[in-house]
Amino acid sequence: MNASTIGIDLVKNVFQVHVANAQGMTVFTKRLSRKQFLPFPAKLPPCLVDIKVCSGANYWARRLRELGHEVCQMSPQFVKPYIKTNKNDYNDAQAICEAVARPDMRFVPSKTIEQQDLQALHRVRTGQASCSSPQQTSQGPDRTGQTASHVRAMWRGSRKGALSRKQSRGEPRRV
Repeated sequence: MNASTIGIDLVKNVFQVHVANAQGMTVFTKRLSRKQFLPFPAKLPPCLVDIKVCSGANYWARRLRELGHEVCQMSPQFVKPYIKTNKNDYNDAQAICEAVARPDMRFVPSKTIEQQDLQALHRVRTGQASCSSPQQTSQGPDRTGQTASHVRAMWRGSRKGALSRKQSRGEPRRV
C-alpha cells in the first residue's frame, strides 16, 4: 500500500481513518473500533498521521510516534473549512487528510505526560480557588477529568516545588 497521509477522526469508541497517497487521492477509508485501531497503523510503513485536537489526541499522538509515524495535530477550527458536506466521522477524516496538505496550515504541538500533569494541576488549583465550600472543592478533580488519587498525589508534593493545600488557598504561613 502506498499510503503517505492518514487522517484520523478520533471519537469515543470508533475511529474513522482516511488514507491518501502522495497525490492526495484516496487509497481507502476504514472505520475501526478502539481494539482494532492500534494494530492498524502498526502494519503501515511510517507516514504522516493527522489528528484533530481533542481530549485524547495527545495520548494517541504519543502512541503513533512510538510506531514510527510523524504526527500532526490540528485545531478543529482549521479543519472545518475543508468539510465538503454534512458533518460526520467520514467527512471529518477526509477533511483532516486534505487540510494537512495545505502549505500554510498551522499545527498544535503535542504535550508530554509531564506537561499534561502540570496542566491538570493548574486547572485543579484554579477550580479550588474559585470554589467556596468543601463539597465543591472535592468535586474539582472530577470536573477536569482527572482521577482524585492522581491529583491528591500531586497535591502532596510528589513533584518538586508543589504547594501545600494551605499555600495554594492563600493562607498565611506560620513561622
